[in-house]
Amino acid sequence: MKKCPSCLKTEDNDSIRFCKHCGTELFYPERFGGVNKEMKIVIINGTEVKGCTYHIKEAFAAPLRNSHTITEFYLPKDMPHFCNGCKMCFIKDESLCPHSELVKPIWDAILEANLLVVTAPVYGLGIPAGLKAFFDHLCVYWMVHRANPAMFSKRAVVITNCVGMPFMAKSAQRDIVNALSWLGISRIRRLGVGLLEGVIWDELSEGRRIKIERKARQLGLKHSNIHPAGKSLKMRFKFLMCKIMHVAVFKKEDTPSADNQYWIEQGWLK
Repeated sequence: MKKCPSCLKTEDNDSIRFCKHCGTELFYPERFGGVNKEMKIVIINGTEVKGCTYHIKEAFAAPLRNSHTITEFYLPKDMPHFCNGCKMCFIKDESLCPHSELVKPIWDAILEANLLVVTAPVYGLGIPAGLKAFFDHLCVYWMVHRANPAMFSKRAVVITNCVGMPFMAKSAQRDIVNALSWLGISRIRRLGVGLLEGVIWDELSEGRRIKIERKARQLGLKHSNIHPAGKSLKMRFKFLMCKIMHVAVFKKEDTPSADNQYWIEQGWLK
């Protein structure tokens, strides 16, 4: 018998992976004792430039590399296309997206990961275009469309840097957190670094670099062993609102839409 960590309801069938009541993931084969002894970590780098963001990310990942599997993607190299707005993913199936061959490997890696890390420099108080383009391709997996239950148990870390004070990165962090939240992730930690002295890593004072790296490593150590996350109260409310909307639309449909058909298959619509 398994108890859902989110809604606390029990499931007698041990082969069931996702809670039928709220969609939270109940079991990973690699999880023992509720703690991930060996995790899969995916890092989405919002830029290919190996500058300040890269060095901060490396400091974060340093305590994790020896004991966990880390897969990295660099944008825009690994997914260079903007969304065409063809809406094939919404109307029919996400596999019909003209860029699915590039998006799917990244999405599959995210689904397998225990921890998702998104890094980005701040460009004009926002995120780089390549990262925004990637998130645009994932909108079909938002809760309001086709939420993947595996996302409800994941944790995420957002790492940003900007010229000036850390608060200047808040708008960029908000964009990333908003996307991750609608994908179903409740537990999201943020690290915003204000460079203050300049924009070139090697031109920062040694003391400033050491201070930034120490802070990033400390955050990495906090994620060396993590418990599976469940749905927060805010996430449950979002999911409920989405369900109410789908029920209302479903009643008016002669043939279920692609989104509602997915919800039926997940057992979220009767």
